[in-house]
Amino acid sequence: MSSLVKEDLEKKLFKPLSQNLYEFIEIEFSVQDRYYLCVSVTKKEEVKIIMVKHYRIGLDEKYEVTKKWSLNDLKMIDGKEADTDNPFFDLHFKKVYSLEAYSCASKYAFARTVNKLNHAYLKKDLQIVNFDSTYINDDSIWSSNNKDCLVLMRICFYAFNLVCLSLCPLPL
Repeated sequence: MSSLVKEDLEKKLFKPLSQNLYEFIEIEFSVQDRYYLCVSVTKKEEVKIIMVKHYRIGLDEKYEVTKKWSLNDLKMIDGKEADTDNPFFDLHFKKVYSLEAYSCASKYAFARTVNKLNHAYLKKDLQIVNFDSTYINDDSIWSSNNKDCLVLMRICFYAFNLVCLSLCPLPL
């Protein structure tokens, strides 16, 4: 489903703006409407963070840009609490925007993409705080292109280790 939404976003919104969509996540912003937080790159290699409202008129899907920022203006991404599984995070521009992702995994996917594009295009000192750096940095042994599966894979690895350790007999 998300690949269909991504194709639709690219076709109806980002291609006409001459931008390449790298990542989008669904965010909880309004009860009656659906919103996405998107990361794109323009032809001039500027990284943009765009909030998009998604709505329907009859059978037609419509997208409307509600907020647009440059990655250059982003000072910090605050994941709120690194040691708990929560979808809340703050984007610090001139103003702080408190957002809720659809899931904790999508919050991490967004932060990973912003971090990767920052290193590729800006190379500025972007603060990403209150995230587990193991899941954010590409130099990690756990880095992957599977994005949402990354967190699940790490949890399964730890669960497997705990089961193995609990089955080992203790020496007397």
